[in-house]
Amino acid sequence: MRHLNHNAFVSACRDERGVGHHTLRAYAQDLQTFARFAEAHQLSDPLSRDDILAYHRHLRDALGAKPATIERRLVTVKSYFAWREDRNSALPSPFTDVRISVRIPRRLPRPIDRDTLRAVLQEGEATFAVRSKPGEHDATPASEIAVTLLIIKLLIVTGLRISELTNVRVRDVSPDGGQILVNGKGSRERIVFVPNRELQEELRRHCEVRCNEGSLAAPLFLNTEGRRLRSATFRKRLRALSRRLGIEPHLTPHRFRHSAATLLIEEGIDIRMVQALLGHASLRTTEIYVQASNYALRRTLERADILDILRN
Repeated sequence: MRHLNHNAFVSACRDERGVGHHTLRAYAQDLQTFARFAEAHQLSDPLSRDDILAYHRHLRDALGAKPATIERRLVTVKSYFAWREDRNSALPSPFTDVRISVRIPRRLPRPIDRDTLRAVLQEGEATFAVRSKPGEHDATPASEIAVTLLIIKLLIVTGLRISELTNVRVRDVSPDGGQILVNGKGSRERIVFVPNRELQEELRRHCEVRCNEGSLAAPLFLNTEGRRLRSATFRKRLRALSRRLGIEPHLTPHRFRHSAATLLIEEGIDIRMVQALLGHASLRTTEIYVQASNYALRRTLERADILDILRN
């Protein structure tokens, strides 16, 4: 078949629908996977229902892709052909009569338990205190530890995605450090609040330093080379911290996001408020944290076995 017009489709998604950078990159990868399949099997227009079913089997059996990956790749290709048909009715979508059901197992999120969160915060505070002393030298500078600890605290209280937080600029933080303007998925802006007074002051001081170093348009968080801190760099820092504290499974930014949501629901915060905080378009996405909270309740009750206590 003719070469898939990846670039035009991706550009249309960006310009017409405001799709985010990470989603655009996923679209491009998904279409490249389909293009390789089409070339290997010498598919030609117009594609048929059987071609799409064959691609589904290829993803499932030959590539061994996970159900979520299969669903995403099929949805991307379906969107591409719908977009193409909309621009040229002589090229009908092969998905018109296709009904493929991909069963995705619903997994509970794995938040970080409270004891581990306390240990992480205590380790960060203790390490920063030591590195800040005059004459103390280490491979990890105090400034890097301070930034890492500040980000961890913000992830815990705001539930931000790490990409959202590393893209924040100095001007996006309110003068008192109490709120942050965030550009989330699909370029949807939202405001998240920093409820802890001590953390507000810490964030305000950090913004003040960054303002003196650069401008209001500068990135809020920098790496050790003075450039915007990348998500991947922060993930490496969390892996190192996990090894040092013996935390398994290792810490990730998204586990902090899970923790933020679960802790709020356990503390009685309305689920719709948690939805707004996390920037979920659908309430269904947030509801999984209610299940996680119930799971935590069950584990707590099992530890406090009332019958066992009464017997002893």
